[in-house]
Amino acid sequence: MVELQTSPLDTIFHALADSTRRRMLSALGGGDRTVSQLAEPFSISLAAASKHIKVLEQAGLLRREIRGRTHVCRLDPGPLASAHQWLAAYEHFWTERLDVLERLLREEDARPSPPPTSLPPAEEGDDA
Repeated sequence: MVELQTSPLDTIFHALADSTRRRMLSALGGGDRTVSQLAEPFSISLAAASKHIKVLEQAGLLRREIRGRTHVCRLDPGPLASAHQWLAAYEHFWTERLDVLERLLREEDARPSPPPTSLPPAEEGDDA
């Protein structure tokens, strides 16, 4: 039997692939939130919010602390560093490509424009 293991980076990008989870992370950037507070802007059930939170927890992007009957969530931005590092390679790639494009456009702008060509007058009886 083949066992598949998911890399931490795959888990992080899976968690970030959902807009609800990204908005939850943004909210946590402003401070700790309860599960109810995280669910409120989405009009979703606490069970649905809890499923999203579990995905974020599995990716290591948040920590959940239980205080009595309340679950308080806290952002853990550490794993985002590995995602940022992976994306940085592509940032470098696109920066180089855009620099080349900018250079080519500047060279084209620096070339003198060819003079406009005028067409000879049409002769009588020519079909235009």
